[in-house]
Order: sequence, then structure tokens, then C-alpha cells
Amino acid sequence: MAALLLGAVLLVAQPQLVPSRPAELGQQELLRKAGTLQDEVRDGAAPNGSAQQLPQTIIIGVRKGGTRALLEMLSLHPDVAAAENEVHFFDWEEHYSHGLGWYLSQMPFSWPHQLTVEKTPAYFTSPKVPERVHSMNPSIRLLLILRDPSERVLSDYTQVFYNHMQKRKPYPSIEEFLVRDGRLNVDYKALNRSLYHVHMQNWLRFFPLRHIHIVDGDRLIRDPFPEIQKVERFLKLSPQINASNFYFNKTKGFYCLRDSGRDRCLHESKGRAHPQVDPKLLNKLHEYFHEPNKKFFELVGRTFDWH
Repeated sequence: MAALLLGAVLLVAQPQLVPSRPAELGQQELLRKAGTLQDEVRDGAAPNGSAQQLPQTIIIGVRKGGTRALLEMLSLHPDVAAAENEVHFFDWEEHYSHGLGWYLSQMPFSWPHQLTVEKTPAYFTSPKVPERVHSMNPSIRLLLILRDPSERVLSDYTQVFYNHMQKRKPYPSIEEFLVRDGRLNVDYKALNRSLYHVHMQNWLRFFPLRHIHIVDGDRLIRDPFPEIQKVERFLKLSPQINASNFYFNKTKGFYCLRDSGRDRCLHESKGRAHPQVDPKLLNKLHEYFHEPNKKFFELVGRTFDWH
């Protein structure tokens, strides 16, 4: 009887293991879903104590909205670890079939206090992505950067045009894509990518609006610091990025970054001049997006300075 009592006392006195960071527990739960926890703990940690973590934040889009600029600016923060490349985990079947263990292996090594971020602009317009992201982590914070839909269409075309020129392949003019039988070609993919309200409705089926921060891409180009401050607050990061981290490069015509005395600008492929478009056709574009824009503004409860 005394032995039993002693055992009970020792059991009660046993120190309880309390997780110091709920986010770490969340990481373990996510990895258990993939059935790879033990393997990843063994293979995903570095000798210096850093480790790969599933992202707590994803930049989900939009294509040609300024996602690379946003990621580079966010990387100025010491508590942010950013994946270098677009991972395309949730929208490419080949990648998604590899499971969360593979997704984890694409992440940068980071410290426990750091926030891991990845960006894949195609996520926003892919119908299957919101449910997949929610299945991984329903509490994840999402960043969406948007520009004037008409400007985004022109940037979309410009990128594909230059890709063809670099390969010395001919590419039709933008008018050939935008006009069919004398009318605006509503089947043009670049137009569909700019129907923000359609894609946003899909995301709001799985995530509350408070989990999605919309960055004004046009303002980020003109005056990046205030927009980045809003992102810091949304991600609950300490205010570490300063106005001195940005300087206007007159030669390139846009803002570049200054980090610890080192200056860096976005790749030369960014900020390319758009093709000249007939003003009448441009007006057609603006008219086409007028109603979709209104629907988007109502959906998110804010307006943007778009045509």
C-alpha cells in the first residue's frame, strides 16, 4: 500500500511538458498529417539550431501585381525567412502529390522566432488552392497584392512578350489578344486573372477576410514604406523596416532597397515599359473592369484608385 502511495506521489510530481511556442506545436501537427514527423525532425534541422518550418504566411498573388517586390521588401525584416523560389506546391499536381514533407524541404532554414514566407502568385487564381492551404493550416496569414486590373493585364502580356523575344520567337501584338471580331476578347486569360472578385470569393469560402491582407500594389510602387508598415502590423512583426531602407532610383524609375549599407534593385525584368495601346482599346478595358471592380470593393470593404 505504501509503495502504491509513493508511486502516485511521484506521478503527480512528474514535471509537465508545456510547449513554449504554440506555433511549433502547430508545425508538428501539420507534419503528422503528412506522416513524416520523425523523418523531418531528423533531416530538416541544422547543427546550429535552425530548422525548416512550414510557412506561417503565404503571398498568394496576384501575378504581375508586385509579389517579388513585396517579398524582397518583407525580407528586409530580420524576423522573416523567405523561400527563394516560387514553390507551386498547392497548384501543381506533381508537387502536391509529394506531400507536406516535400513542401517543408523547399523552405529556408530559419530560427524559431522567425516567420517563414513563401510566394507563388498563381495560387490566387487556382480554384483548388484555397481548400488545400486551409487543410494545411486554417490559421495561416495570407498576403495578396493587387494592381489596377487594366495595368495588370498589360504587365501580364509584357512578360510573355519579352519571354518570347529572348527566345527569338515571334509573338502577336496585344491587340490580337484583346480584340476578337471587333469586340473585347473576354476569353483572354490575362483578362480573367484580373477579375479579382471571382477569385476572392473562392478564398473567402475557406478563410475569413481578417486572415487576408490586401497590399495596394500601385501604392507600393509609388511609396513603398507605408504599405510595408501595414504588412508588418498584419503579420504582428515588430516595426523594423524603416523609410531609410528605400531609395528612388532615377535610372530605373522605381524604388530600390538599402539593407545594412548594401543597395539592391529588382531584376531588370521588373518595371519594363508596357506596349503602346490604342486609347480606345484602353477605354474598353477600363469599362470592362468597372463592374467587376465594384463587386470586389464590396466584397473586401475597401476601395482602390483604379480606373
